[in-house]
Amino acid sequence: MDIRLGNGFDVHAFEGGDHVTLCGVRIAHDQGLKGHSDADVAMHAVTDAIYGALAMGDIGQHFPPSDPQWKGAESHIFLKHSVDLARENGFAIGNIDCTIICEHPKIGPHSAAMRTRMAEITGIGEDRISVKATTSERLGFTGRGEGIASLATCTLVKT
Repeated sequence: MDIRLGNGFDVHAFEGGDHVTLCGVRIAHDQGLKGHSDADVAMHAVTDAIYGALAMGDIGQHFPPSDPQWKGAESHIFLKHSVDLARENGFAIGNIDCTIICEHPKIGPHSAAMRTRMAEITGIGEDRISVKATTSERLGFTGRGEGIASLATCTLVKT
C-alpha cells in the first residue's frame, strides 16, 4: 500500500481589519490577516501538506503571489486544486490534522464549523479532519499578538 505523509506550515501577520478567515470560516476579530490572497493561514498550511505528500512543491509554486490574478483570492481555490491533484494522481486523503497557533481569536468556538467547511472542500468526512489550536504562552510573534501561524499534516493513500 502506498501511503504518503505531508506537512505544511504558514504564517500571516495581523493588519487592520475586523475579521480573520481560518479554514474558510470568517471570525470576527479586531484585526485582519495580511496576505496576497485572503490570508487563510490554516487552509494554506493544509494545502501545502497535500502538495508535500504529493511531492509537488508548495502553494507559492502553484499560485505565485507575484501573479495579480490571485490578489484577494479565497483560499478554498488553492485547497481544491491540491485535492484535485491528489485524486488525479490516484490518491485519496486519509486524514488532515491542522493546528492553529495564536493567542486570539479563540479557535475552540469555531473549530466545528472549520471542520465542516474543510470537509465540504475536500470531500472527506469530518471524522477525518482535525482542527485544533494552541497558544505560544505569550512567547514569540504569535504570543505578542503580531500574527497567526498554522501547521498541518495530511496522509494520502493510493487508491
